[in-house]
Amino acid sequence: MTQTDLERQLDEFDPAVRRSALAELIRNGKAGFPSPKPDVNIHLHTFFSFNGAGYSPSRIAWEAGKYGLEVAGIVDFDVLDGLNEFLEAGELLGIKTTTGLETRVYIPEYAGKVITSPNEPGVHYFMIQGCYELPRPGTQVEAILKMMALTARERNVRVMQRVNKYLGDVTLDYDRDVLPLTPSGNATERHLLLAYDRKSRHALGKRAAAFWASVLDTSETETGQLMTNPPAFHEKLRSKLMKFGGAGYVPPDSGSFPTVEQVVQVGQGIGALPTNTWLDGTSEGEEDITALLELLVGKGVVAMNIIPDRNWNINDPDERAVKLAKLGEAVAAAREFDLPLSIGTEMNKAGQPFVDNFQAPEMAPHAGEFLRGAQFFYGHTLLARWADFGYFSAGAKDAFVDDRRARNDFFTRVGAEARPSRRLHETLCERASGLGPDQILQIVRSC
Repeated sequence: MTQTDLERQLDEFDPAVRRSALAELIRNGKAGFPSPKPDVNIHLHTFFSFNGAGYSPSRIAWEAGKYGLEVAGIVDFDVLDGLNEFLEAGELLGIKTTTGLETRVYIPEYAGKVITSPNEPGVHYFMIQGCYELPRPGTQVEAILKMMALTARERNVRVMQRVNKYLGDVTLDYDRDVLPLTPSGNATERHLLLAYDRKSRHALGKRAAAFWASVLDTSETETGQLMTNPPAFHEKLRSKLMKFGGAGYVPPDSGSFPTVEQVVQVGQGIGALPTNTWLDGTSEGEEDITALLELLVGKGVVAMNIIPDRNWNINDPDERAVKLAKLGEAVAAAREFDLPLSIGTEMNKAGQPFVDNFQAPEMAPHAGEFLRGAQFFYGHTLLARWADFGYFSAGAKDAFVDDRRARNDFFTRVGAEARPSRRLHETLCERASGLGPDQILQIVRSC
């Protein structure tokens, strides 16, 4: 079997097939990995929520090794289903890995302001980064996570029902048409769009273009051309059918999303890091980044996420200038509040790059902080997983008390100097108990 065939098997829904393919790839080609570059991406969605290329956690780990990422990380919407697979794949491949969860929360203090969810005042994208273990069964944290997944499903079903009613001739059954597109039942709007596209082509054949032309108010010729580019076609459908003003749009209410306090509780309950997400600084809620961060840090936020590509890789020069300036303000604010930065490209729709262009002039002023942020998250993940010395551990609290900057610097140094290996993991597990930061750092350096 060729390497290409094995790489395809990494994206099979059957976990046994993925494990077997990864083991074979390691036997055949791991020695060919390049040395890590100073490039990172710790915000890559997998097929457990939606990945534009259909990548599984194992595939992302493999591609990260092939590319030579210094740190790679996955983030999925509302679930941690890829956590163990990704961290274990990273350990097998000898690469630095992190995992996280993204969701939307409600912030009552911003009930009258749009923050990061367009046209939805008070609704905010939010993350838990540096996750290293699943919540224990029967805990309140597990219950909140299950509630989040159920709420997301219920919202999707309501969107689907509205779109079904609007379309009439092309309708979906959630269990039959949507859930088979995802390995663990965690569907998103992008799965709905894919399902509607497939259903229309199957049911209508050549008449599908005419059907969608009437929905989109475009010519049949234009629609037919658009359908040859599925990602662009799906974005058009999403805007028309599911976003604000669309036939399937479901306005948020008090039960649509968890509160920010609930998600912070989830993060702290599993020793992970509550992380603010920053969009582009142009909304009313993000205009005063200092006020927003003061509120969220007070609620337990310890880090911040940015998607750099959407803030500089912009064709319009005026828009680019505004968003680049806002990006600089956000990075400066994160520095002021001692919030390490999580960055990445998402890959939650086709066409997004696997890694940011760190050689771009627009990235140069911030590339060092982006690299250090990823190293910080890996340092925390490594020590939490193998030494019981994560960011919120008793040992870290005793060592650093309220000195956030010293705590951040320690985990960043660990993440920068560690060389992932079985020997390092075993040595930390055997020797790190009861040790302080300096002794732990010596172990990391010696392995």
